[in-house]
Amino acid sequence: MQFETKEDIEGPIADIFAAITDFDTFERSAIRRGVEVQRHGTADNALTDLSWDVTFVFRGTERKMKLDVAESEPPNAIALVATGSGMVGDMKVELLALSPRRTRMTVQCNLTPKTLAARLLVQSLKLARSKLNRKFRLRVAEFARATEERLGVSV
Repeated sequence: MQFETKEDIEGPIADIFAAITDFDTFERSAIRRGVEVQRHGTADNALTDLSWDVTFVFRGTERKMKLDVAESEPPNAIALVATGSGMVGDMKVELLALSPRRTRMTVQCNLTPKTLAARLLVQSLKLARSKLNRKFRLRVAEFARATEERLGVSV
């Protein structure tokens, strides 16, 4: 199952890349939502040395996942791979400088089931594909607006 969306953000590409790799903020946000997060590696290391063990409840079942930075091409792209609970997910965020003050962010997510239970879960998600696509686009747009606000850009 694949999701993809694009957003234009007012800000230089380097600042946008810094925002999408601000893992401390993402960790705090996940913890506030009840997710257990354990980071391996530090921000001082290369981005590709970072990984996380994540535990959360989804549809009444506790899920465990390992999240790794698969590749990093500052300031143009970063890719993350999540494995666990019979499923593999990958997310790639690509940045394109449209001008010195404007950046296009493209976010792609893929979910691939590896077990029968995961296939059933993905199949149920496919039934709600339009609603999930809408939520995905909305969340990426919210992130873009929040990033603009953090950078002090008037929208």
